[in-house]
Amino acid sequence: IGRLMFELPEEMGLIAIAVRQTQGKGRGGNVWLSPVGCALSTLHITIPLHSNLGQRIPFIQHLVSLAVVESVRSIPGYKDIDLRVKWPNDIYYSDLMKLGGVLVNSTLIETTFHILIGFGFNVNNSNPTICINDLITKLNKEEGTKLKPLSADCLIARTVTVLEKLIDIFQEKGPNGVLPRYYKYWVHSGKQVHLHSEEGPIAWIVGIDDYGFLQVHEEGKGVVSVHPDGNSFDMLRNLIVPK
Repeated sequence: IGRLMFELPEEMGLIAIAVRQTQGKGRGGNVWLSPVGCALSTLHITIPLHSNLGQRIPFIQHLVSLAVVESVRSIPGYKDIDLRVKWPNDIYYSDLMKLGGVLVNSTLIETTFHILIGFGFNVNNSNPTICINDLITKLNKEEGTKLKPLSADCLIARTVTVLEKLIDIFQEKGPNGVLPRYYKYWVHSGKQVHLHSEEGPIAWIVGIDDYGFLQVHEEGKGVVSVHPDGNSFDMLRNLIVPK
């Protein structure tokens, strides 16, 4: 898909969908395990450099994560499926378990960003963590509902449709057009963290800035932004530390 994207007319979209991946990649060179039952795809989009999103490219991973969550939670009856976004690029069950992720690569050619968006999330595979249909079964048992399981194909299509709408809103209104929707589903509201080490200064997560970087409020020092390429935010250890 990387070679193909430069040979297609600009107005033509391109998406590759895999039933199984053998060489899935995550951020920082991590391996992404991809058993059958995952929704796996790579999407090519173009974004003008001189546009709201073109000036804030890191936001794309947040829009994709949000689109995955909304692809499920915007279906009538499915709003209580506890899918959430974790900064910068993960999809979580509550704040407990990862079930998907997003990887974005961008290439600037003249005044156009060519963006390759890879996303994968567990739909019908209970291993290696948990999947969306497990959450549907859980809700049905707890609430007496009769929600049907969802398919990977359906959710990939819905994700792309939601993403297109989110990009349009962002291009028209900027970050504030989408941030209320993002915060509705993110796992970090009001969470306390330590900076640099387990004994480091206390800070509170307050949001993300206009460029998509995490904002934390350090006691007595005000709000600072944390960049994902220079820091590792580990929810399990509750730290923000330099890599």
